[in-house]
This record gives sequence, structure tokens and C-alpha cells, in this order.
Amino acid sequence: MAKVNISLDAEIAVEVMVLAGVGSPQDAVEAVVRDYIARGHRTEARVHSRDHTKREPEGPPQPPQG
Repeated sequence: MAKVNISLDAEIAVEVMVLAGVGSPQDAVEAVVRDYIARGHRTEARVHSRDHTKREPEGPPQPPQG
């Protein structure tokens, strides 16, 4: 797998390390990026599910249940 090197403010890296509970800036950034990607996939799945539900025909309106 290809590697990418980036510069990151040390304070940001330390804060992410503390929040993520990891011991290295590399692990912290990887955890944040993986979480971001997973969140995007979950959002896509919800949107797809919602759009799919909207397309299904609804039956006749149901009378109110008393």
C-alpha cells in the first residue's frame, strides 16, 4: 500500500491521541480517518435505504387507530 506523509500541528496530534486513546500520532490519524470513512459509509447506507423506502408504493391510507 502506498504511504503518504503529511505535516500536522503537534497540539492537534496530541489531542487526537488522547481522545482516541492511542500512543502515537500515526495511530491517532489513522483512527480518525478510518472513523471518518466508516461514518461516510453508514451515511450512504442510510440515504440509500431511505431513498429505497420512498420508492416503494404505499398502500391505501390506514384509518386512525383509536
